[in-house]
Amino acid sequence: MIYVVAVLNTLIYFFVIRQFIRASKRKENWINFLILPFLFLIGSMFFSSMVSSKWLVQLLFILNSVFAYLYFRTIFRFLIDIKEYQADGLENISSYGNFLVFYFIASAIYGLQVFLNINIWVLMIALLLAIMIIVYQVFWANRIDVNARFFYMLIIGLILVEMAWAASFMTLSFYILGLVLAVCYYMIIGLTRFYLLSTLSRSIVKSYLIFGFSSILLVLLTSNWISFN
Repeated sequence: MIYVVAVLNTLIYFFVIRQFIRASKRKENWINFLILPFLFLIGSMFFSSMVSSKWLVQLLFILNSVFAYLYFRTIFRFLIDIKEYQADGLENISSYGNFLVFYFIASAIYGLQVFLNINIWVLMIALLLAIMIIVYQVFWANRIDVNARFFYMLIIGLILVEMAWAASFMTLSFYILGLVLAVCYYMIIGLTRFYLLSTLSRSIVKSYLIFGFSSILLVLLTSNWISFN
């Protein structure tokens, strides 16, 4: 049933985006607009399949619906109702949405390792592909030349996969591991984005590092370590 819902939602997303582009004066590729809502839908579904709490599953369903509404409202204004479009609206919703997508996917990857005992290298390859798609979407939303910046996409993917592989040996729940890795993603993609846009400054680097490391420390100090005894 969950797969049917995913397919139906994806088809709805596709037709809505295609209609927006047809009605728009902007020349855009529909697939660039489909990436984020599709990944958010798939990531949240995979994550919800790892969750035992029914209320949390319902919360994820509501979150997915709210995000879809906000995202499609943003791209409607970006493509059609330009006067109502807020500056950096697409960039901001892509930034927040991709952070959640990364958390969902990273947590699901660790959950698959725990529940299905899938080879870690297979999971890391899947994670690398997901990261590169996410980074591509971030670059596109921020109007960064993706073709010229493929090197950065690959480097970011490899760095985060190496972190994910190292974190997989920690005796933490997949919720916590996914959150730690998501914070690392947030720091790396944020600093890279500012650098490629030529707006990186010492204060930005300082704020990202302080926020990132403080968040990771807080998560690790308040998490419950899993006992295998």
